[in-house]
Amino acid sequence: MSDDIDYSQFGKRRPVRGGVQPRSRRGAFGTTRWGRSFLEAIEKVADAGRLTRGRSYARSGQVINYHIEPGAVTAEVQGSQPRPFTAVLTIRQIRDDRLEELITLVRRTPGMLVEIAAGTLPRALAPLLLPTTVSELDFACSCPDLGWPCKHVAAVCYVVAERLDEQPRELLVLRGVDLDTLIGAVQRDSAPPDPVDLYGDETTLPELPTPDFHPAPEDLDPAVLRQVLRMTAEDEPTAEQGLHALRSLYRALPQRG
Repeated sequence: MSDDIDYSQFGKRRPVRGGVQPRSRRGAFGTTRWGRSFLEAIEKVADAGRLTRGRSYARSGQVINYHIEPGAVTAEVQGSQPRPFTAVLTIRQIRDDRLEELITLVRRTPGMLVEIAAGTLPRALAPLLLPTTVSELDFACSCPDLGWPCKHVAAVCYVVAERLDEQPRELLVLRGVDLDTLIGAVQRDSAPPDPVDLYGDETTLPELPTPDFHPAPEDLDPAVLRQVLRMTAEDEPTAEQGLHALRSLYRALPQRG
């Protein structure tokens, strides 16, 4: 896109007090995966010259304020005119099929919902949330520059990138994914069906197992048992008789479960 506008006719940008102050004073904006990837999507379609001026506007605090809502970021950006311009960055909200894919991914990944609820955006969601095509982005501004985007919207993009560095979950808002709705969908589809027979009145219980009883002498070590009997008997025949008597007594006992 060629830049054939004579910006000198508009004068210098007016200084702003209390504007959005970026953390980045030099170098690149976007220090995390989310902020950087967001800017990369913008840089694929935007004019390099306007992006350069947009970075300058962002660093000097020309973005007075901005508001993130589903599908858009609306901001006031001070330019050369007495009144600030209204700049709008639009990001297409994700389609229903992609939303279902996102819900399924969160449901099947242990701990992912907890991460999102805590403010962290797992990297696995990047392909579903980050814009990847021109059709997902749009720019508009009340300034006379017809650039796509103009430097005012470009400044907003850099401010938003820093916001995503700090609060990546805002990308859910931009893409039209309500956190409470997401949590509800994941929990609802993950929960087991409500039981019809709550107290088990109609449940058929399995038969109790039949215990296998054995006389105690059969479970004892015969060598140890004979040694004990020998200690109490006068001789070996008497010990043998005692062993037979003991076995007979145990066999005669009733076997009850």
